[in-house]
Amino acid sequence: MINPNLNPYVPHEAIIVERIQETPDLFTLRIEFTDPEIRAACKFEPGQFNMLYLYGVGEIAISIVSDPLDCLIIDHTIRVVGRVTRGLANLKTGDRIGVRGPYGRGWPMLESKQKDIVIVTGGLGCAPVVSVINYIEQRREEFGRLNIVQGVKHSSDLIWKERYDQWRKLPDTKVLLAADVGEALWPWHVGSVTSLFDQLEFDPDNVSVMMCGPQGMMRVVCDHMLDNRVAESQLYLSMERNMQCAVGHCGHCQYGSNFICKDGPVFSYDKIRHLFETKGF
Repeated sequence: MINPNLNPYVPHEAIIVERIQETPDLFTLRIEFTDPEIRAACKFEPGQFNMLYLYGVGEIAISIVSDPLDCLIIDHTIRVVGRVTRGLANLKTGDRIGVRGPYGRGWPMLESKQKDIVIVTGGLGCAPVVSVINYIEQRREEFGRLNIVQGVKHSSDLIWKERYDQWRKLPDTKVLLAADVGEALWPWHVGSVTSLFDQLEFDPDNVSVMMCGPQGMMRVVCDHMLDNRVAESQLYLSMERNMQCAVGHCGHCQYGSNFICKDGPVFSYDKIRHLFETKGF
């Protein structure tokens, strides 16, 4: 869903107001549009993404992790994985970049009000759901029980440890962490993230399950939830593909008849099950 007030094809200038080094290869850029009219027109939903454009280098799709209430300052958490992200990693406060967006279909926050929420992330792909947690944190009374489940391969891969401690303090909130391989002082579960599912607290008839991470993990989560009587339409997945144009023109992110950039990245399971369970998609 592109903001109709902004030209989807033209990058708008933004200034970096703060840079936060989260881990050795992970950082957050807090940006603000330099044009007051663009700044006032910008609106986004949890789960949407922007295209960040580094002049002379290229652009890349990055999830928005801040809450829509804080739309004047927009946060993007970025992992260094390639040419553009390496360039972005070298920026500092006061530097300027181009921004297109926001794009895509976000998480079903309005439909999920007064429901229990289960958030499951695997690997290092938790950024798309951070905005969901921030959204619920600012509106805690509008939602039921909140379950946050994060699984990583190695305990040292866990990022935002202080945020998990903060989220644990929210009312009716359970935070469950797992690592396939744990360090000596790792205080949480060692094993697969799915082995934590028996600790979840939710009403299967009144729940929204939101997940992102490796497709194999999401498939296991879907199977578990279906076995526990959760409807397919209440399972939501954030899909990842190579998004280059963000408006459904280039075809790099085509997913059957859908385009991840404009029809997703968030899909309900009932809409993509026929693709999700097919090898090659």
